[in-house]
Amino acid sequence: MLKRYMTFQKNSGISPYIWTILCILPFYFIFQTASPIKIIVGIILTILFFIFYRIAFFSKGWPVYLWTFILIGISITSTSLFSYVYFAFFLSYFIGNIKDRVTFLTLYFIHLISTSASINFSIVQMDELFLKQLPFVIIIWISVILLPFNIHNKKEMGQLEEKLEDANKRISELVKLEERQRIARDLHDTLGQKLSLIGLKSDLARRLITKDPDQARNELKDVQQTARTALSEVRKMVSSMRGIRLKDEIVRVKQILKAAEINFEGNQDISIKNVPLLTENILSMCLKEAVNNVVKHSGATSCSISFVQSWKEMVMTIHDNGVFKVEGDKDTRGSGLLGMRERLEFINGSLELETKEGTTLVIRVPNDVKPSDKEEA
Repeated sequence: MLKRYMTFQKNSGISPYIWTILCILPFYFIFQTASPIKIIVGIILTILFFIFYRIAFFSKGWPVYLWTFILIGISITSTSLFSYVYFAFFLSYFIGNIKDRVTFLTLYFIHLISTSASINFSIVQMDELFLKQLPFVIIIWISVILLPFNIHNKKEMGQLEEKLEDANKRISELVKLEERQRIARDLHDTLGQKLSLIGLKSDLARRLITKDPDQARNELKDVQQTARTALSEVRKMVSSMRGIRLKDEIVRVKQILKAAEINFEGNQDISIKNVPLLTENILSMCLKEAVNNVVKHSGATSCSISFVQSWKEMVMTIHDNGVFKVEGDKDTRGSGLLGMRERLEFINGSLELETKEGTTLVIRVPNDVKPSDKEEA
């Protein structure tokens, strides 16, 4: 029990004590009056205020206006009869929790005007009990001005953060789904063909083992070589599935271009900041695919890679002086552009292709795409 109380105290601070004092305080002001009728009226108004205040929190639509007007009326009456202005603080908290902006602004200004009018009326009346607590009244009046907007903005920010978190989770799940589909395609394209070839050659070797042993041995050698090739490709696939940093990918890209006798232009030591791991992995895969296209299809002699990071987005540019070959949708799909676009869609990225004076790929990724904590881990 004590542990639970300490946890509550740690999470809530002194707020519960302040609310408790504000709930008890009206009875102090009520009993300052000499008239028994006023005391009875004050107790009834106080009890009704807390009942209606509780009901107002669960109301929706037009009843919100009804209960708020009743509460404002009780607050003004308490200020006029008993110099108790602190019900306005309760109303400020309630109005700040209203989600609809039109309702919030309407009730905010009505409450502000009515509270200001009741305070000025009490000052004009020169009520002795009211004037004694004038510094606290000023604090309450400032709270009536600032507190509702503070609470309302925090609520809106919390809702936006929840939506952003949900969107990031959906992006993470979609990326995982897309990667599963990519792995399935790669397995079908690499292992499927080679396993079929192994099956055919093994069957052929079985039939030739008695008729032509030499040919059967050659077929078995082909089976062995195909199996080794398949194993090598599987290892490459597993390696590509791991998270790759752009800095590490640049090193590999430079080695590939050097082996293909293509001059590399760009800075190997790239400096990027605050780029999520998810975004960096997708950019690394796109960079790898783009350079593979340059090596295989362009016939280029030089390739330049640049990164530009601004407050708004991350821009990666790959340019080569070769020729972009397009012979239909099949070749465009085979060049990997479709796969790159699909990956970039999950992080709200875009891909632009220019084929003047060589081939230029411009990849843009916004900075506001963040992976979930689990994904980044």
